Amino acid sequence: MASAILLLFYFFSVTSVVLSYPSMDYHRGVDCRDYKDALSKTFLFYEAQRSGKLPDSQRVKWRKDSGLSDGETVNIIVHVVFCGHSRMILEKDPVRICRGLKELRLLTLGVAGRRSVVLQVDLSGGYHDAGDNVKFGFPMAYSITLLAWSVVEYGDFLQKAEELQNAHEAIRWGTDFLLKAHTGPNELWVQVGDANADHMCWERPEDMDTPRTAYKVDKDNPGSDVAGETAAALAASSIVFRDADPAYAKRLLASAQQLFEFADNYRGRYSDAVPAACPFYCSYSGYKDELLWAATWLYKATNDEAYLRYILNSADDFGGYKSYSASTWTLDWDNKFAGAQILLAQTYLLGNTKFKAQKNWADKFVCSTLPGLSTTEVTITPGGLLFTKPASNFQYVTSTAFLLMIYAKYLRKSSSQLYCNHMPVSTHTLSSFSKQQVDYILGTNPSNMSYMIGFGSKFPKRLHHRASSIPSIHVHPANISCRDGWQFFAETTENPNILTGALVGGPDIFDIYQDARWNFEQSEPTNYINAPLVGLLAELYGVNAVPCKKLKDGENAEPSAADGVSKI
Repeated sequence: MASAILLLFYFFSVTSVVLSYPSMDYHRGVDCRDYKDALSKTFLFYEAQRSGKLPDSQRVKWRKDSGLSDGETVNIIVHVVFCGHSRMILEKDPVRICRGLKELRLLTLGVAGRRSVVLQVDLSGGYHDAGDNVKFGFPMAYSITLLAWSVVEYGDFLQKAEELQNAHEAIRWGTDFLLKAHTGPNELWVQVGDANADHMCWERPEDMDTPRTAYKVDKDNPGSDVAGETAAALAASSIVFRDADPAYAKRLLASAQQLFEFADNYRGRYSDAVPAACPFYCSYSGYKDELLWAATWLYKATNDEAYLRYILNSADDFGGYKSYSASTWTLDWDNKFAGAQILLAQTYLLGNTKFKAQKNWADKFVCSTLPGLSTTEVTITPGGLLFTKPASNFQYVTSTAFLLMIYAKYLRKSSSQLYCNHMPVSTHTLSSFSKQQVDYILGTNPSNMSYMIGFGSKFPKRLHHRASSIPSIHVHPANISCRDGWQFFAETTENPNILTGALVGGPDIFDIYQDARWNFEQSEPTNYINAPLVGLLAELYGVNAVPCKKLKDGENAEPSAADGVSKI
């Protein structure tokens, strides 16, 4: 008996644990060609979610222009001035901007060297967040951050899949809007549309007649969380465009730095300043996670040690143990601690030992998500799906799988070892768990159904999505009013417009999915469910792209030395 115990002790001391997860008859590998197909379809979903003037390259043809007048109800006062002899500037504070130029002389134009003019704010563009027609800046910025992170980590795999350009366009459609929404050093427009009024209607984006009220945060009504998240999105995106469009990347970074200063200097929860954001996207976790998240992405984008000092000086308050609660063990549109810790753990793995605590916190997050290794009870459905919450559960599945896949990559690149409860855990365990979650979404589940719309032969047909469920403007050119649209909501027929690439909210804790338009918790797609899936699909395709072969039943692909080349 003693020998057996010693043998077991020796085994666990030198061997990484490789866990097995539920493997039932329906669990089979997904062909890497299918990962490429799913990846391609994901970007079509973002095109269907676009607001604004659609480009000629628009591939989702059942959508048309919408929200072209967004922002026109808002006026801002700017000043026309001349700095030096020839440079004209539109700026709220012309004296300040002129002082930043080499020619310091402010020429007289009108009274006191300035002439006030009124401009309308252009808030067209951007994305509708889900199945409604409101533009919420907080989850939109989060989605853009994760899309950008996917490109930063797996841009070479996206290029191999011939999807890098589509990824750039998906990100840029969001960042162009975020740049327009940043109308002053301490001013950011964070929502377009009265959500309560919008939810009283069931109508196409092209027919919107509900109030398109615009809401902002500023120094008197701060929103550190939304400003911080927007800074993170722009900073991450600046890395994406650094080589492809250096001038644009520079503009993104400048706006990100200014927004971070605004978020840090004028602190407050944006949902206190903009009550209209609740109950839809209230800031439940506060703003400390976004300040940490933004500072981390700004460091990645600039290599400026000042951001690292900011993080270290704020570590106990912003990212220490006392900041953690049960809700911290996930990454979502509201809570960014886990994402920041994974990024900061990479900084440690690259040699900066000052971030050992952040590495430990990242380890704790990863271990907390793995069945059989977590000190807390992780809920796994009978079919093998990570289950966090009944409403839109797939958002937690895709974000968690994304973080585990990236962390496995960081560990492999640095030849580092993960320990959970003092037991070594292989990177294969992390990546195969992530793969299993993706395969579940794509059809290896008890229902043998893909939860990505348009992928495979069986997928949900009755999404909680206005544009998808109402006949397109091509088929029915006449206006469909707010009230008239409800007839399409009430119908039990399939949605007339296929929302290709969208992920629904997902099945319940018993792997049961009810395909019904009224069942918004399960049938409503959102931008942030899809965003981390881009990186997951790129990795799963990329590691098997050459050669591309059908996997055997139960076989899991283990990422190899062909891991994507990170830009950070």
